[in-house]
Amino acid sequence: MKKLGFLSMIVIAAFAFQGCSSEPKDSKETADSLNETKDTTTNGNSTGGIAVEESDAKFTTDVAANGMAEVELGKLAVTKTTNAEIKAFADMMVNDHGKANADLMAIASTKNITLPTALDEMHQKKYDELAKLSGKDFDKEYVDAMVDGHEKTWDLLDKESKDGKDADLKAFASKTAPVVKGHLDMIKKIKDGLK
Repeated sequence: MKKLGFLSMIVIAAFAFQGCSSEPKDSKETADSLNETKDTTTNGNSTGGIAVEESDAKFTTDVAANGMAEVELGKLAVTKTTNAEIKAFADMMVNDHGKANADLMAIASTKNITLPTALDEMHQKKYDELAKLSGKDFDKEYVDAMVDGHEKTWDLLDKESKDGKDADLKAFASKTAPVVKGHLDMIKKIKDGLK
């Protein structure tokens, strides 16, 4: 009994020390950390484990963070832009990425993968920057953010569709990549039209 009490104190002290010494994590970092602790190779019995390899779990949190940002930035753009093309594109972001996010959440749930629940630090910073802008300044920065975001998301999806280990995530990536590529082509045309 004394050993159990002593062990409990060590564990509590370790968590307290870790909590004091680390910076707060954003939602994506927290999700990644939780997924790492679910590693089935070391402690699957105590955590329930995840049903995918670490690279697939990381892909899932990365794409979820990007998809959530597309929706939130799209909602912002709908209220801020007066450009009809950008407004239509932003509406499409809310709808298409909202649906893809729901599909990904369903897969993640079956695989015991924790997803971010709020914008990560990088995307929140971009949201805050955009919220301060208006008119053509907003339009330019929003369009630039959409080009950059869609290039990164398409790269993630393309890589997962070829190299992913989990069949469900690979199928999700294969189905979603062409949609994101279509968005990228569309936003590049809008960007060219702003010049």
